[in-house]
Amino acid sequence: MSDVVQEHGWTSVPRSLEKLVADRKDKSAPKPVKVEDMPLPDTPLVQQVLQYAKENLPRETFNHSMRVYYYGQAIATQHFPSWHYSAETYLLTSLLHDIGTTPSNRGSTHLSFEFQGGIIALSLLKDSKAEIAQAESVCETIIRHQDLGDTGNITTLTAVIQFATVLDNTGMHAELVHEETIKNVANAYPRENWTSCFAVTVRKEVEVKPWANTSRIDGFAEMIEGNDVMKPYE
Repeated sequence: MSDVVQEHGWTSVPRSLEKLVADRKDKSAPKPVKVEDMPLPDTPLVQQVLQYAKENLPRETFNHSMRVYYYGQAIATQHFPSWHYSAETYLLTSLLHDIGTTPSNRGSTHLSFEFQGGIIALSLLKDSKAEIAQAESVCETIIRHQDLGDTGNITTLTAVIQFATVLDNTGMHAELVHEETIKNVANAYPRENWTSCFAVTVRKEVEVKPWANTSRIDGFAEMIEGNDVMKPYE
């Protein structure tokens, strides 16, 4: 397997998150981990995209993006230690995965927000001189980060962000992250009523674009609003 495939999370894994959880070799309970135990990569590219995200995302969405990074890292390192990808590539993906949901980006295209977000990220990263395989991995992962299902395959990077986003948005697969980890991450990057905020975003996406990819998840807004795992941190 090429170094590029591993470095940027292109390795293929089953699309079913349930299968990935069931097939783990080590089913030990998660250990608590803190934000400071998972330092952010510090590269010029990260600093540039971090600033871009802060300037272009609402605060609630930026905080969600950071929680997605930390939850994903906690899940991958503890439960899927054989998965290889660079923390930089995953952080870039986390920061940009919801860029298509901003009002200006949503209103500028007929595309579903995941596809619009992937295109925006690909362009931004290419302009920032990121390696092509890295920029394309971020794009692929953003496009497929809500592509939940039981058939076919996804990349390791997509699996990580799917685990993290469904945890933060709906409370699914909370058994993979220690309660103290959730508390620590939520304290560092507060939810600030993210549940209601994202439910509104989902409904708006489907209202404006009835064909949107989001419409394939039946009752998605209601699933978000029923997130009892994160309710104590709202």
